[in-house]
Amino acid sequence: MVDLLIIAISSALVSNVVLSQFLGICSFVGVSKKVSTSAGMGGAVIFVITIASIVASLIYEFVLAPLGLDWLNTIVFILVIAALVQIVEMFLKKCMVSLYNALGVYLPLITTNCAVLGVALNNVQYEYNFIQSVVNGVGTAVGYTISIVLLAGIREHMEGNDIPYNFQGSPIVLVTAGLMAIAFFGFSGLQLG
Repeated sequence: MVDLLIIAISSALVSNVVLSQFLGICSFVGVSKKVSTSAGMGGAVIFVITIASIVASLIYEFVLAPLGLDWLNTIVFILVIAALVQIVEMFLKKCMVSLYNALGVYLPLITTNCAVLGVALNNVQYEYNFIQSVVNGVGTAVGYTISIVLLAGIREHMEGNDIPYNFQGSPIVLVTAGLMAIAFFGFSGLQLG
């Protein structure tokens, strides 16, 4: 149980997928203009990464590894992720139209979000069992959500500030993300276990 807690905290904070591994930056910067939209994107990413971790772990453990088809990991995992994103997109389009419209092009981009694929491949690389894979997936997705919501909150507060012309827009967002990465680097000093 302690091992699972260490994996969850490590994947959410210490090895944050966005701020430590620099995966998923496109949606991180693009969707983080409003907290509500960022929370919606975080929820979608939590769903996709969690289910992708479950399905990818099962496919790897019961199909790819026993048949010696490890070299198909990336292709199979991309197909699983693409199918899951289509399900999320159909659900949001039907049940949460305003969130679907707010996410815009970034929703289908979850398919190519390297954070989602990175989790599935890391689970295989770290030789995690099924439960560890799921915990790592949930922890990573929660870490992504924490990061994007924090950045959105900061960006909302920066709107009314007097920012020099050359730093307006993307430059100040990237500087803010860099400062957040430095702050999250402080979690690497945690003694887990």
